Parts: sequence; structure tokens; C-alpha cells
Amino acid sequence: MKLQHYLGGLEGLGPVSTETRVFVEPWEKRIFGIHTAMMALSSQLPLPVTPSTFSTVWTWADLRKGAESLNPFDYFRFRYYEKWLGGICGYFIAHGYITAEELDALTEDYYAEPGKALPSAGEEAIDARIVQYLVEGDSPKREAEVNHAFAVGEEIVVCDVPTIEHTRLPGYLRNKTGTVETVYEGAYTYLCDTGPDGIGAVMPVYCVRFDPATIWPGNAEPNFAIYADLYAHYVAAPASARQAA
Repeated sequence: MKLQHYLGGLEGLGPVSTETRVFVEPWEKRIFGIHTAMMALSSQLPLPVTPSTFSTVWTWADLRKGAESLNPFDYFRFRYYEKWLGGICGYFIAHGYITAEELDALTEDYYAEPGKALPSAGEEAIDARIVQYLVEGDSPKREAEVNHAFAVGEEIVVCDVPTIEHTRLPGYLRNKTGTVETVYEGAYTYLCDTGPDGIGAVMPVYCVRFDPATIWPGNAEPNFAIYADLYAHYVAAPASARQAA
């Protein structure tokens, strides 16, 4: 399990940033644009054909996997878009778009000459595809028949699934008991198959309410609740209910 998914309720982690700007440095806008273009060019939606040489699949999950693969100390040392940059660079190297040596050489060139012009870019067809992708989006909701095992008001326990690369399950909720608040209509998929973690296939999603006192015994404020949207694979009936069945 990744350390960064266990942070809920931990104390003494240092000052919390109150920065409200979406982009703190100008280069962060470019990283966001690169990420968006990669998603649009690899999307399976019926979008315009382009002359782009980008031929692999990139999703939000790939971005998250890149960040979560960092050494935990680096994960907390780098800022948000610095982690994006590392994940994107690693992806391009892993898929053969550029070598690590070529990337290092280019980096040194721009360190030595910060004012050096960036490569020119711009293809009308590529721009049109990206804009259409941004307008239409890419919903995880699917038209499929699924079995909703739980109803509103039922008690569930969060599973402790094995996680290797990536997860959408907060660590501090594992093995905790909660109550189903909402059963979302329809079925939902995830951006990739997470292996032993268990999501990727079409399944129900539940909004589950937790009493903070059960998550952080003796260290929770009263009169509020924690809510989490959880894939069906992450929740199960409590042991007592399974035994009664």
C-alpha cells in the first residue's frame, strides 16, 4: 500500500499549504496542456483522425501511477505539477518516444540557455481533436446491467485489497465499517485494470458514510461524518452479516 494513501488523520506532518492558484508557475500550464493532449489523442471516443505520432494510451490513471511510483520522500518533496512532470517523462521514456539520455541532454541545453526557443508546434487537426475531447469529456459511466449488492442504510466493511501499482481506496478506510448513503444508478468502470486492487471492470459504486470516531478512535471531533465514493470491489458485508446468511 502506498504511504500517501494513509495520510488521513495523521498529525505532525508540517504546515499545510493554503495556495489557491491553480497554476503557480507558467510552465505548469504547459504540463497540464501536454497531459490533456495525451488523453485526447489516445481516447477511444469517435474523434477526428490526426497526423499525431502519439500511438499509445494515456489516462488519468497513468498520471497517478507515475506519481505514486515515486520514492515516498520524493512524492512529498515535489509539488503537484512536478509530480506530473516526472510521471509524463517516465511514460515517454518507457514507451520509446525519447530515451533518458536524450531527455537529459535536452534538459542540460535549456539549463545552459534558459531563453532558448522551444520547438514549434501546432496542427489544426490535433487542436480540433483536443477541443472536442474537452467539450465532450469521457465519462466512466457505462450502460450495463450490474447487481447492486447493498442498499441505502446497509452496513458495509471496507476490504483490505492488495495494491501494487495504483489504487482508488484511501488507506485509512481499510477494514473500517460504514453505512451506505447513496447507491449510484448505473455502472462504472475505471481508466485501467489495477490488477489485485480489483477495479477496471464495470461495477456499481456506492457513497459510504463513516463515523470519524471509528476511523480515528479517541482522536476525532464530534458532529461530522466522512463520505467516500467506493467501487463495489472495495466493500463487503460485515462478518456478522455473512455468518447470518
